[in-house]
Amino acid sequence: MKQHQNQRFYWRKTKNQFMLGLAYLAVVFGLFWLIWILATLVLKGIPALSLELFLKPTPAPNESGGLINALIGSILMVAVATFIATPVGILAGTYLSEYGRYTRLAKITRFLNDILLSAPSIIIGLFIYAIYVSHVKHFSGWAGSLALAMLVIPVVVRTTDSMLNLVPNNLREAAAALGCPQWRVITMVCYRAARSGILTGVLLSVARISGETAPLLFTALSNQFTSFDMNAPMANLPVVIYQYAASPFEDWNNLAWAGATLITLFVLSLNIITRTCSKKHNKQG
Repeated sequence: MKQHQNQRFYWRKTKNQFMLGLAYLAVVFGLFWLIWILATLVLKGIPALSLELFLKPTPAPNESGGLINALIGSILMVAVATFIATPVGILAGTYLSEYGRYTRLAKITRFLNDILLSAPSIIIGLFIYAIYVSHVKHFSGWAGSLALAMLVIPVVVRTTDSMLNLVPNNLREAAAALGCPQWRVITMVCYRAARSGILTGVLLSVARISGETAPLLFTALSNQFTSFDMNAPMANLPVVIYQYAASPFEDWNNLAWAGATLITLFVLSLNIITRTCSKKHNKQG
């Protein structure tokens, strides 16, 4: 009997070590490609960084230039998209969590929001092209901002809904017992308790849209000049990287690597801020 138990113990231990080995192998495999990508980006992107990137617009072939017009266009469209989508996402998430949590409409909305959350970004770009660009007959920064906003909304809705659901009902009941109306309970109690998580969702959505190329190809397109006109085609960093990386000119290739490095550093910074906000939220919880 004892020998049989020992055999079972060693068999379980062997299986456990085998599965742990597979898990470690999977981690190493994933980290290998990540490190390779980052190393390639650093080796080719860092040398291409210079002060000219922030001072000159995109150049003609075999001429010196920078990415200032693309940077300005990306900042404008991301800012407008975030400004449009954040209130919509927070209000929709508030309804799902505070007013219609268990209603059929809330269930349908969550289901549709999850579909929109996982939809390919190129589909969003084609949608904005069909309902906006094809009617106004030209590409524009507004169209690009609308496409990016459609990508921000489901992330903010999902995060707001989840974070508000984590707020203890005791806080709501205590505020209601003091005579606070529901809207004041939400704004003064629930939002304050969940603000770090909601901010995390907004930052994650900004990080997501910062490098989106496909929806901007059908909406904002691009522009070779520095422009603040949102009603005209507007240069943006993802599309410039896409165009310059596929070009036969070495100077354009270098600018593409520099632009990719800038986007990576920006997204990395946002992710660090997001992790910091998440840790603060967990400590407060």
